[in-house]
Amino acid sequence: MNSSDAVERHDGETIPRPRLVVVTVTYSPGEHLEHFISTLTTATAEKPQVILADNGSDDGTPELAADANEHVRLLRTGGNIGYGGAINRAVAEIDPEIEYILIANPDIRWGTDSIDTLLEAAQRWPRAGAIGPMVREPDGSVYPSARSVPGVLDGAGHAVLGSIWPGNPWTQRYRQDNEQIAERTVGWLSGSCLLVRRAAFDSIDGFDSRYFMYMEDVDFGDRMGRAGWHNVFVPSAEVTHAKGHAAGRNPETMLPAHHASAYRFQADRHPHWWQAPLRWALKAGLAIRCRLAVRSALRERDAQR
Repeated sequence: MNSSDAVERHDGETIPRPRLVVVTVTYSPGEHLEHFISTLTTATAEKPQVILADNGSDDGTPELAADANEHVRLLRTGGNIGYGGAINRAVAEIDPEIEYILIANPDIRWGTDSIDTLLEAAQRWPRAGAIGPMVREPDGSVYPSARSVPGVLDGAGHAVLGSIWPGNPWTQRYRQDNEQIAERTVGWLSGSCLLVRRAAFDSIDGFDSRYFMYMEDVDFGDRMGRAGWHNVFVPSAEVTHAKGHAAGRNPETMLPAHHASAYRFQADRHPHWWQAPLRWALKAGLAIRCRLAVRSALRERDAQR
């Protein structure tokens, strides 16, 4: 066995290095994609194939990345089919023998050994369907990427009060703000960076492509848990996420998508006829909140310009 094809565990045993493919969804990612690919070289001892599931970029950066890097493949999805749909399209192209798929946003910058640290954690957690690193903001602060699955009350409290009263109890429970930063199972992990076991991905049929954008990772993690897999937070692996560049450019599109996804998530989990008044109330409340959020975001964007 070549040393590059094996990894030594903490107990000293040498085992085959897990096979890995990296998947990201691109939509005119700009300079972020260059950093994504360049920092990947320090994140793992491997040189994994990278699949760019492109949803219709017009800035030329996915083409440049594929031309400049032999391990990068450009996969055109045929249009803007949404985040989860694009991930599913890319995974369908991957050899079923590949054990792990690393799903990440193109505006991720990889920390040193971050991917290998996630792969090591996967060996410790054989029932882990999804494993996520600590996600840092560009200023170095920690983003709450490991959270509980939101129920109606926590979700509503967070949605209404999260921006004006960050310390409210519903937001704290949802974001698990009072939890220690330690390796542990959680309700769901941020889809900005996820190491996914292929068997687990296939067992739940991947992402729900009805979610155009946002909440697909919450739904993914919740369904993963319902299927008997674990979502494991591994803070010893770190990445940096320059989040929201697409949403910041297009709040009139992205914010309605976010609110529509939030409604879909709760409506799917409250489907009975006698829960119809709850669904109506959720739809009405989210519609009002969406209008206010779009108006505020457009004002902020205009002021910055």
